[in-house]
Amino acid sequence: MNVRGDFLELLRAYGYEPLRHAAIIQSHRHYDTQPEGTMVAHGTTVIAVKFSGGVLNVADRRAMASNTILYEEAEKIMALDDYTLIAIAGSYARAIEAVRLLRHSFKYYARSQLQELSLEGKLNEVSRVLMSALPELMQGIGGFLPIVSTYDLKRGEGRIFFYDALGARFESREYGAVGSGAERIRGALDYIVRKRCPFHKMELEEALQETMLLLDIASGIDPATGGVDRALPLAKTITKEGIATIPNETLEELRKSLRPQH
Repeated sequence: MNVRGDFLELLRAYGYEPLRHAAIIQSHRHYDTQPEGTMVAHGTTVIAVKFSGGVLNVADRRAMASNTILYEEAEKIMALDDYTLIAIAGSYARAIEAVRLLRHSFKYYARSQLQELSLEGKLNEVSRVLMSALPELMQGIGGFLPIVSTYDLKRGEGRIFFYDALGARFESREYGAVGSGAERIRGALDYIVRKRCPFHKMELEEALQETMLLLDIASGIDPATGGVDRALPLAKTITKEGIATIPNETLEELRKSLRPQH
């Protein structure tokens, strides 16, 4: 059987349709069925901005189920490989399965073709995963939106891509933001770029301070966004050295700076 390094087609060849059997994830517990009235987790606000050394991803930790806070330690920023991050908002279960599929797809291609999948190929795989979930999305089940960040070693720069629900891909020059809180702060992101400083010219600490402030502002407008107070956000960078997680100690110091003493 020759599927030319295509992991999704390999799954279909053995009768598995990706994203048709996503588990419901609730506080790290898995359920095989979805009984009526089950609370299904949804992630909210994620932000990606460029900085002078690469790309910074910041996300609140809140997962919602309808109008209920379900979880305050959700991880919405995940590595797909050594130089690719994905940040997700929307159905947590569908997004987690999509991340697993993409990770296996990248590895399967590398092992079967004896070379890494190109950046264009990786971005196309994300589009295909989103398109494969379209039938359920049309029924109002399991929609999610990703931001994909990467460090392009050939160009020597960080890059940010975002998608619509049908898998159409767009590249951002400075930032990307999705989720309910993101709708409230897009104007502020644009204001910073136009009036203060483009994100790609900022040092990491400045970019992190700006994004944490924006996350805090979003939480004051959007109750589904966790902000920075109840639980520290998750922050990851991607540079020419690869992916790194910003320590909680650094985030805590910046959080305190957002609450100046009078």
